[in-house]
Amino acid sequence: MIPEKDDLSCYLENHSYLQMQHPAIQAVCHRLFNHTDTEWSMIQKGFQFVLEEIEHSWDIQNHDITISATDVLALGHGICYAKSNLLAAILRCMGIPTGFCYQKLLLFNETDGRYCIHALNAVFLKSQNKWLRLDARGNKTGVQAACLPNQEKLAFVPQLDLGEIDYPIIYSEPNLLTMLALEQATDTLEMYLNDLPETLF
Repeated sequence: MIPEKDDLSCYLENHSYLQMQHPAIQAVCHRLFNHTDTEWSMIQKGFQFVLEEIEHSWDIQNHDITISATDVLALGHGICYAKSNLLAAILRCMGIPTGFCYQKLLLFNETDGRYCIHALNAVFLKSQNKWLRLDARGNKTGVQAACLPNQEKLAFVPQLDLGEIDYPIIYSEPNLLTMLALEQATDTLEMYLNDLPETLF
């Protein structure tokens, strides 16, 4: 993986989609973490919270749009673009550099032939001086992501022979096209079916 920026402080900055100083974000951090937490235990707790307690909008067939980290907390669900905003907000609040990563995946199946951009996160482990990708999309049958200390266990492994792509860059901000898709949508399920971006730019 290749960081977009060399300065780790860029991966700790606030953003309009993260809203790290919002009382709701501060409250969830206060609930999840305590003074005994290590770097790794904070990463694990933050990941598990977004993975398990925040639903994926498509999986529960919820029409409501969530975009920012506070939207996701308020409604309890989001697609991967929104859930990655929440995980970044939580971990950055705790001083853990967190970025945004992307994959190009078949939206449904090879026969359908449509692609979409999928969002996930990367965290910088200061204790090991390395980046590790995490995907808090939400598990279901056939999708089993996990937070492991020495290996990636992501929700999806792109199949290059099918035209899927594992983009190598770790971005410091959410991708503009993914955020525009959410901003312009009025129905999550309709957007998911018809208006997810297929490229990063």
